[in-house]
Amino acid sequence: MKQKRSSHNECYDLFESPVGPLHLIFNAAALTGISFEKPHEIPFRQTKHSALAIKELGEYFERGRKTFTCRTAFITGTDFEQKTWNALLHIPYGETRAYKWLAEEIGQPHASRAAGQALSKNPIPIIFPCHRIIESDGSLGGYSSGTEIKRRLLEIEYYTRLSRNR
Repeated sequence: MKQKRSSHNECYDLFESPVGPLHLIFNAAALTGISFEKPHEIPFRQTKHSALAIKELGEYFERGRKTFTCRTAFITGTDFEQKTWNALLHIPYGETRAYKWLAEEIGQPHASRAAGQALSKNPIPIIFPCHRIIESDGSLGGYSSGTEIKRRLLEIEYYTRLSRNR
């Protein structure tokens, strides 16, 4: 996911996840991005915010943490994109929804394609779970970091949820 970012007061920390290294980007107060690529021109630094985000992401991958309390902030995106990203929080852990559902959820029932384009720009994937949006026919659809990562995230949630229900 390539986005032009301001590096003023930003830093990143690294979390080694089951789907590959995650570069967690922070400003002074909040997590503003998760990238599968190393951010350029942003210094590496561990902070109290990164420690909490790393702890919660570890719990997500290991034990099925369903919600995150680490502070997040969108520093990019239009109002429509941010509304779309926030709507992702209404999808329960381990479940999926279609692009059409997402468009309806944000009050724009004919904007499925626009909602899909907004997902491709989601700066904070996993926490704002765009991987839970699939095609109406059940196929995966796209994912900015590749469909293999999307498939693996969905499998992690499915199997964690299945093991908890036993």
